[in-house]
Amino acid sequence: MALLDFTLADPPASFLSEGEVFLRFPRKDDFVAWAEIRQSSRDFLEPWEPAWTEDELSIAAYRRRLRFYAREVRTGQARPFFIFRASDEKLVGGCVLSNIRRGVAQIGSIGYWVGADYTRQGYATSAVTAVIRAAFHDLKLERLEAATLPDNVASQSLLRKVGFTQEGFAREYLEIAGRRQDHVLFGLVKSDIYVT
Repeated sequence: MALLDFTLADPPASFLSEGEVFLRFPRKDDFVAWAEIRQSSRDFLEPWEPAWTEDELSIAAYRRRLRFYAREVRTGQARPFFIFRASDEKLVGGCVLSNIRRGVAQIGSIGYWVGADYTRQGYATSAVTAVIRAAFHDLKLERLEAATLPDNVASQSLLRKVGFTQEGFAREYLEIAGRRQDHVLFGLVKSDIYVT
């Protein structure tokens, strides 16, 4: 059961806070809140995400997700977070630092989502800001990357707001909504925002 509850041995940077939100690793008892926000936001989220599986919102799928997260955390490849509104501890979204590469790279990728009822309230901006700080300070990364669909203007605006720079364009970069799609690429290096 330890694989399903990160609280047994959370690594550094497993709890973050910024502005009106706090972030922590997903837990097994988050399932109901997670399934509810994902279901109520399905039409809003699906165009921006990998294709949902037939059992996407089932407890079995959630358990698989937690096992995957646990493996990624154990191997140092990711830090997954749920985003909670600080005032009432309501789950409002998720943010993940993934594809962490060490050695000469010291790079990670940031992805995020918020439920349809929680957009344009600063939650994602605060969450990404907290993850950036943890990535550079706690995890000692030197570079972060992010990618958005070309028509995801809101996400591009968020990335620019927190310091990312548009660096390029990748054709058929990721499979989103069931098909390979082009992406706009963004990067942020530690020296962009911190004196080293």
